[in-house]
Amino acid sequence: MIAYILATCVPGNEKEVIAKVKDLPSVTEVNGVMGKYDVFVKIEAKDPTNVDSAISKVRNVAHVTSTVTMPVIYGQGGTVDDE
Repeated sequence: MIAYILATCVPGNEKEVIAKVKDLPSVTEVNGVMGKYDVFVKIEAKDPTNVDSAISKVRNVAHVTSTVTMPVIYGQGGTVDDE
């Protein structure tokens, strides 16, 4: 399973948040972004429980103020068509 998270953080704390999120289990990609959100996170796990756990861990990182989570819908494009 794959999910993407867009996180907003306290201004000036983006690098700290990115460093902490990078080390979380199931996180495969983290990038700072500009615009409405500050951090882009990609999570990959074998089952929904692990995805939920990873999302909760990202939400609990200090200085993260809000998140939007987008779970991938399998069979609708990209590299997930065969799963």
